[in-house]
Amino acid sequence: MEITKPNIKFNVGEEFFRKYLRVLKLARTPTRDEYQKIAMVVVAGVIIIGVIGFIIYELMIQLPG
Repeated sequence: MEITKPNIKFNVGEEFFRKYLRVLKLARTPTRDEYQKIAMVVVAGVIIIGVIGFIIYELMIQLPG
């Protein structure tokens, strides 16, 4: 009994690269104001996740095991 390798080919054509280049042409660097807003949202998210984790941690310590 012989085991054959599956015939898997990835056909990445020219159209994929055209779409990729189109997206790159539309992309631009964010302005200072946009960057600051994004950074503030990220910081707020990290703080919220940290507070939730801290609350869960405190509840696990306070609850009798």
